[in-house]
Amino acid sequence: MCASYGLDPRFTEAELLAEADEAVLEGLRSWAETNAGETLRPTGRNLRNLNPLVTAADGPPELLQAWWGFLIDGQPARFPSINTRSERLQDRPGGLRTRAIVPTTGWFEMQKPERVWHRFGLGSGVLFGMAAVTQRGRTPDGEWTTCYSIVMRPAPEHLAHLHDRVPVLVPPTFAADWLTGEPSRELMDEALIAAASLDSRVAAEPKADDKGDGMLF
Repeated sequence: MCASYGLDPRFTEAELLAEADEAVLEGLRSWAETNAGETLRPTGRNLRNLNPLVTAADGPPELLQAWWGFLIDGQPARFPSINTRSERLQDRPGGLRTRAIVPTTGWFEMQKPERVWHRFGLGSGVLFGMAAVTQRGRTPDGEWTTCYSIVMRPAPEHLAHLHDRVPVLVPPTFAADWLTGEPSRELMDEALIAAASLDSRVAAEPKADDKGDGMLF
């Protein structure tokens, strides 16, 4: 599962949208700088962080801040909700009704049983997107917000020894399809094919923990 990821404001390459939206990119840099180097983690009873999310429900892509994990009846879901299996969405495409892209410069996973953290990404300074499904939820304070869950798939062969699953990455050429396509099994199938086109570029490096090691995450 993906339970932490980074967003470095110093990204030099943006592989997020087919047509770079400067307002979105500047918004991400500004948010990441304000985040003061903190690794992004699930929102919950103790952590009330809202993380940047790219959506396109009513027009061109826009940036909003969202709750990582689903809210049910004003409380964090009792079931695991920060991640959603791609297989579940293939079987139940109704879960694809609303979608988003999670901007990141890398995510973290622990290799077991060695208990060694690794940072995964497309290279130093590359901003890219992870597929997410969304729904509306009411916070414990009574406010309505967008909630998101990162879509996960089986890891490619060269990464499977480190962790069995990876986020579904969204190439820029597929971003519009993911954000605005009709919810269906075919859409999830196409997303998996698009994500596999990036497999050879995904690399991992060992880390002492799931923090930025001096990077501005």
